[in-house]
Amino acid sequence: MTTDLAAPATTQDTTGRDAWEGFATGPWTEQVDVRDFIQRNYTPYEGDASFLAGPTDKTLRLWETLERDYLAAERKVRVLDVDTDTPADIDAFAPGYISDDDDVIVGLQTDSPLKRAMMPNGGWRMVETAIKEAGKEVNPEVKRIFTQYRKTHNDAVFDIYTPRIRAARSSHIITGLPDAYGRGRIIGDYRRVALYGVDHLIADKQRAKDAVADQPFSEHWARYREEHSEQIKALKKLKTMAASYGHDISRPAATAHEAVQWTYFAYLASVKSQDGAAMSIGRLSGFLDIYVERDLRSGTIDETAAQELIDNLVMKLRITRFLRTIDYDQIFSGDPYWATWSDAGFGEDGRPLVTKTSFRLLQTLRNLGPAPEPNITIFWDESLPAGYKDFCALISIETSSIQYEADEQIRAHWGDDAAIACCVSPMRVGKQMQFFGARVNAAKALLYAINGGRDEMTGKQVVTGLPGIEGDGPLDFDEVWDKYEKMLDWVVATYVEALNIIHYCHDRYAYESIEMALHDSEIIRTMGCGIAGLSIVADSLAAIKYATVTPVRDETGLVVDYLTEGDFPVYGNDDDRADDIAATVVHTVMSKIKAQPFYRDAIPTQSVLTITSNVVYGKATGSFPSGHRAGTPFSPGANPENGMDTHGMVASMLSVGKLDYTDALDGISLTNTITPQGLGRTIEERVANLVGILDAGFVPEDDPGA
Repeated sequence: MTTDLAAPATTQDTTGRDAWEGFATGPWTEQVDVRDFIQRNYTPYEGDASFLAGPTDKTLRLWETLERDYLAAERKVRVLDVDTDTPADIDAFAPGYISDDDDVIVGLQTDSPLKRAMMPNGGWRMVETAIKEAGKEVNPEVKRIFTQYRKTHNDAVFDIYTPRIRAARSSHIITGLPDAYGRGRIIGDYRRVALYGVDHLIADKQRAKDAVADQPFSEHWARYREEHSEQIKALKKLKTMAASYGHDISRPAATAHEAVQWTYFAYLASVKSQDGAAMSIGRLSGFLDIYVERDLRSGTIDETAAQELIDNLVMKLRITRFLRTIDYDQIFSGDPYWATWSDAGFGEDGRPLVTKTSFRLLQTLRNLGPAPEPNITIFWDESLPAGYKDFCALISIETSSIQYEADEQIRAHWGDDAAIACCVSPMRVGKQMQFFGARVNAAKALLYAINGGRDEMTGKQVVTGLPGIEGDGPLDFDEVWDKYEKMLDWVVATYVEALNIIHYCHDRYAYESIEMALHDSEIIRTMGCGIAGLSIVADSLAAIKYATVTPVRDETGLVVDYLTEGDFPVYGNDDDRADDIAATVVHTVMSKIKAQPFYRDAIPTQSVLTITSNVVYGKATGSFPSGHRAGTPFSPGANPENGMDTHGMVASMLSVGKLDYTDALDGISLTNTITPQGLGRTIEERVANLVGILDAGFVPEDDPGA
C-alpha cells in the first residue's frame, strides 16, 4: 500500500532551487511512491557503452589511499580496528573521512575507514568473542550493561528455545540461524530520503501512528504504535548524522550529487545500526539516473562528474564492515555483507529498465577494479537492449563480478520495482521484508531417516519416536521415502518453531528501526526458509531407486556408509529420472513448511541456496548412497553434485529449470564456472557466446521452444 500525505512543506534548497523542477508529476507527489516517480521520469537507454568516462584523478587518489593505508593493512590482520567503547547506532560516531580528497560522497560507519563497531543488541557473546579474536580488550562497563541490564536478542532466543531446537541446532541439521546477529534480508527504500526528505518521512510516519490512536487496545495496536515511534526516532538520528557531515537532508535532494549522497546516508544509517547477514542497497540505477539526466541537460555536470558520483558511492559500499567471529566467517566463507545492487530487467509496461547509470554501475568494476561488493545483480531477459547485454557479458568476462537473475520470474511474482536481498531473495522495495531463516540440512535429514534419528557423525539420538531402517539388506525406495517424509515433518516443524522464536525476539530486542522507517506502514512479511544438500538427496534417492544400495553399520548398529552397486541417474544432466526426484524433494519440503504456523502471519517461502555455507554443512554430515563422502563440501545452491554433471553447463541449467519456482519463491541458485578461453578465441566471440548462454538459461516460460 502507499500512504496518503500532502507533498513536502518545501521542495526547495537553500538557494531556492525546486528539487522537483522538471519532473513529471503523478501520484508520487501526493503519497510516498518511488516506483511511480521512476516510471514517469526515467529514460530507457538502448545504446552501447561508448559514452562512459574513466575515473577522475580524485577518485584514483582516494582509492589508492584506501588501498595503501587501510585495505592492504587489513588483509594482513583480518580485522583492522574495533571501537570497543561505543555501542553502534546511527549517530553514535563522529564524522569520518578517508582523506582530504574524500568530499564527493561522504560518510563512514565509524570515525575511521574499516574500523568496526560493536552491535551488542543482537547478542553479547558474539561481540565479546569477535573483539577478542581481533586482538582487542573488552570494555568491562559495556559488558556489564549488556549482560546485567540490557537483555539482548540472543539471550531472549535461548530463553525460549525448546530442547529439540537446541538438539537440532547443535547437531547441525539446522545451521546458520540468525539467533546471535542481525537477521538482514530487509531492504530499506533508501531512495525515499532523496525524493522526499526526512522531514516529510517523519510526518508520514507520525500520521500513520496517529491514524490508529482511537482503536481499542490489542497487541498489534501496541506494537504498531511503538514500532512507528522507533522509526521516527531513527529518522531524527539520520538527520543528525547527516548534519554532522554538513548536509541538511530534511528536504528533498535538488541535484544528482545530493540524490546520491542522500540515498547513501540512508543506507549508511542502516549499516551503522544493524549487522544483518545481508544488507542489500536495493534498486538505485533508474532512480539516480533521473537526477543525473536532469543535471546533464542543464549543464551543471558532465559525464565525468556523473561517473565520479557512482564511483565514489560504490567505493563507500566496498568498505562496509561488520564485527564478526571466525565461526561466522566460516559459515559464510569469509565476511560478506551482500550490499546487493539490483539492476535492469523490464517494467510492467514493457520498457527496459536499463539506463545510462546501469552502465555507470558496471563501469565501476573497471574504474575501481573487480570486487565482490556491492553484489551487482542483473535482472536478465533475452530482450534487453543488445548494447547492455554485450557490456554485461564483457564486464563479466573481465571481472567475474556480476550475478544474474531471471527477470521474467521475478517480475511476475514481485513486480518491476523488486530487488534482491542477499543472493537470490527478491522482494518489492519498501513494500515487504523477509524474516531470514537460514536453512535446514535436507541431506542430513535423509541419513536421520535411515538411522532413526541418530546422528551419523556422533551417534547421538537427536530425534526420538521415528524408527529407522532395520536389517542389513538393500534399501527399499518406498520405505526410505516414507521414513524421509516423516523425518522431514519433525525437522521442518522444529526449524519453523526456531524461526518464529528468533523473529519474535528480534522484533523486541534488535528491531531495524531505520530500515523499517523506509517502508510503508503496512507491509508484506515473508519467512525465508531454505534447504541445503538437494543434489545429494536427489542422487542418493536415485541410487536407492535405480541401483542396489546396502547400508554399512558400525558396531552399535549405526549406518555410517553405503555399498552402492549398479548405475543410477544423477541430477544435473537433464535426466528426468533424477531431476524429478529433486523437484519432488523441493515440493515436499515446501508443502511441509506451508503447513506450519508463522509469526506475524508471514508468508512462507523457500530458497535452494548454499552459496557459502555448503562447506560447513559438509563438515557436519556423513556419507551417502550417492557416493558423497563424510565431511566433504556440499555443492552450492541447486548445483548438481560436484563432478557429477557430465553433460555440460546447458544440461545442468535445464535440470535446475525443472525445479518449480512456486516451490522456491525465495530463489534458486546455480553457480557455474567458465574460463574466458572456453567461450571463444576473440573477445567478440566470448561476449557473443556468454550472451547466448545467458539467453538460453533464462528462456521465458511461455516460449514454445523452452
